[in-house]
Amino acid sequence: QVHVVESGGGLVQPGGSLRLSCAASGVIVSINAMGWYRQAPGKQRELVATITSGGSIAYGDPAKGRFTIGRDNAKNTAYLQMNSLKSEDTAVYYCNARGYGSVRFDSWGQGTQVTVSS
Repeated sequence: QVHVVESGGGLVQPGGSLRLSCAASGVIVSINAMGWYRQAPGKQRELVATITSGGSIAYGDPAKGRFTIGRDNAKNTAYLQMNSLKSEDTAVYYCNARGYGSVRFDSWGQGTQVTVSS
């Protein structure tokens, strides 16, 4: 099965930047889409950004203008560059890898904590 691991979370000050990484292993077919989602205590999980194998990108409203998603298909790795961070960005960030072709899968990492505080 596909295993997903996130890294790069931590404590940053408001206005700062952070870069998250997501590595997928056990992949023998193309990953159709990779994405980042986040969930704060007492809140629903929300979309941050997704990217397909063809490079099509979609951002959730909180990420627009501040966050950038990238992907290396050969390495089965996705990135999330977060700039101009706000306290409202504090959450656990989860990486997702999906296959919806001949081989279907929907894998999630365990999450990485991002805390924005002065």
